[in-house]
Amino acid sequence: MADSEQKENADSLINDIQKRITDAFDIFDNENNKTVDVREVGTIIRSLGCCPSEAELHDMLSEIEEEEPTGYIRFEKFLPMMTKVLMERRYKCQPEDLLLKAMQVLDTDGEPFTTEELEEMLSAAVDPDKGTILYKEYVSRMTVEET
Repeated sequence: MADSEQKENADSLINDIQKRITDAFDIFDNENNKTVDVREVGTIIRSLGCCPSEAELHDMLSEIEEEEPTGYIRFEKFLPMMTKVLMERRYKCQPEDLLLKAMQVLDTDGEPFTTEELEEMLSAAVDPDKGTILYKEYVSRMTVEET
């Protein structure tokens, strides 16, 4: 009796996880053809509570991409990989207190930004044509090279 109850609980957990994955995937399946743009996969994965590094994300993508890359990821390949990731609780985000400590290391005085400073930083960060933040370019603009 206990074995069948455990199996039922495991099946229920897997079903719940797969429903979450399906719902997240469907949001980005704009053409309703069970595919998403490969550039959206990181967003989908992060919306499911996973925070892989860029290298880990690249490894995940190479696992589920077609042999001849099409620029799209198929749901039938995404679902089993993502189910396994969530079941194994991989790529968990860092707790808030750890992130706060990291920020405090960078800002020892605890000085907040003014609204004007934030607006200035964002105006430098946002690509006016695309409306997105190109973070690599932004970082290079914000850093000061030592001479």
